[in-house]
Amino acid sequence: MPVSIEPPPVVVGTAEPAPSISAHGAPAAAPPDVQRRTVTASFTTDLIGSIQSLMGTIVIAIFVITFIVQAFQIPSESMEKTLLVGDYLLVNKLCYGGSGFGDTLMPYQKIQRKDIIVFHYPVDPTQHFVKRVIGLPGDRLKMVNKKVYIDGKLIDEPYVRFIEPPNNLFRDDFPRVDVPVFNMEGKWWLQMRKLVEDGELIIPQGNYFVMGDNRDDSQDSRYWGFVPQENIIGRPLVIYWSIEEWDKGYQPASINGRLEHLFYSMTHFFQLTRWHRTLRLVH
Repeated sequence: MPVSIEPPPVVVGTAEPAPSISAHGAPAAAPPDVQRRTVTASFTTDLIGSIQSLMGTIVIAIFVITFIVQAFQIPSESMEKTLLVGDYLLVNKLCYGGSGFGDTLMPYQKIQRKDIIVFHYPVDPTQHFVKRVIGLPGDRLKMVNKKVYIDGKLIDEPYVRFIEPPNNLFRDDFPRVDVPVFNMEGKWWLQMRKLVEDGELIIPQGNYFVMGDNRDDSQDSRYWGFVPQENIIGRPLVIYWSIEEWDKGYQPASINGRLEHLFYSMTHFFQLTRWHRTLRLVH
């Protein structure tokens, strides 16, 4: 009897091609062009990831510098011995807040007497100054023989440094409206005369009277006036680096001189760094 043989069923669909088998029975390596595409795709993915990570870091750094902290350098002796020339500071820009709605939600601090602040110099806002708050809005301030009195009470100032004997009537017995003053702002001279009452300076609302700790060598509110609230940037947190003032008064006139100066600083980093001041909190 004849036997009919049915053909095997046909499976419709997509099937992956069977892997090639080498002579030793192991799967054969992918063709070179496939390997190149795989390596290129992997490199591209890693590169994109690295760029995204770098951009994220830059955005965070810009945000921090803009809104949270900022670096400053001490250029003068007016705050010695608290802050020295060559100290590099990180300044907290959020501690005092501003005048926005967020001030009611964030735990901002009020500016206190004896706080050290960084601010825009009222005479030239492009410059940044650092001084200590001595007088608050509404205070009546006067100095007698270099001692500061607020509302008739002597305040304790253990941070103050004196380098000269009392012999400057305006500087040491402030406010004085009867003596000529060198390097004093004319507008401040006129304003101050209107705010002196019974030998005391009355500090208006929204303004602060600041002075340097190096009291005999500080151009401060005695000479140019008050610091408005809106000029205050923040409060120094920490001295993140401090370098010896080995080049005081040195001003290289040429590019080569500046490069040599920079090279010396870099090659003598460990010798010039004041390690005992580095990472010191400011108060």
